[in-house]
Amino acid sequence: MLDWALTIAVAIAAVLAIKAWVVNPYRIPSSSMEPTLHCAAPEPGCLAGTSDRVLANRFAYRFMDPERGDIVVFRTPPDVTCPGPGDVFVKRLIGLPGDTVEIRDDQLYVNGEPVPEPYVNGGAVGEPFGPVTVGEGEYFMMGDNRLSSCDSREWGTVPRENLIGPVFARYWPVQRIGFQ
Repeated sequence: MLDWALTIAVAIAAVLAIKAWVVNPYRIPSSSMEPTLHCAAPEPGCLAGTSDRVLANRFAYRFMDPERGDIVVFRTPPDVTCPGPGDVFVKRLIGLPGDTVEIRDDQLYVNGEPVPEPYVNGGAVGEPFGPVTVGEGEYFMMGDNRLSSCDSREWGTVPRENLIGPVFARYWPVQRIGFQ
């Protein structure tokens, strides 16, 4: 009996440790990342019947710097007023510390250079914005569905300590399993 109890306790501890420090699952609740990551209808703008479930690497940013283009899970800054479920968002990292971000003429520019964005929903880059310079230790995040994303254009940058980790895989639904 003691052997069984010890085995179950070790298994539970291992799962909780992995979830806390290595990898954690997240569900996509809104259309802000469509069509890259799907949310479930009947939510407005959702293209699928089932929300995508993704895995984020919780320790990657301890050993490497975030890169422009990463899809990142992060805790929202305190002044976020977007409607939504909870305080964790999934968005694309657009601006690194020191970058200048601007949208003009239906084109995203970072440091004055146009950024190709084949992942943007319908090709709509969004309303004119900026230019804004990203502060030291801060990151500028935007959803791929620019016309339906509450992101850094509204509430500013995200501090490094709020970054949970990059999304590296989609594990649900089965027909969309894959690595990012």
